[in-house]
Amino acid sequence: MNNILAFDVLSPSEVALQIAARVKTRRLELNLTQEGMAARAGLKFATYRRFEQTGEISLKGLLQIGFALNVLSEFDVLFAQKQYQSLDDVLKEQSVTRKRGKKNE
Repeated sequence: MNNILAFDVLSPSEVALQIAARVKTRRLELNLTQEGMAARAGLKFATYRRFEQTGEISLKGLLQIGFALNVLSEFDVLFAQKQYQSLDDVLKEQSVTRKRGKKNE
């Protein structure tokens, strides 16, 4: 057996396209046209159409789509605070010396 793990590393553009595809699937399940979805989300039709085709949209626009699809609460888990399993984990985290990020030169 091979002990090497295979990871599917996607680019941000690929992830955006996957999200757009899932939104499109959800829109079709709700029997909405692109125009109807854009109106429901409070977006211009061209903005929504470009999102489905390219995955490109502003964060605010994506949140508006999430609201229109009643999935806005799913955004809460993005970048959520670390969940600790025990008090020891909390104490261990506090003992780690904080470092600053490097500036890009």
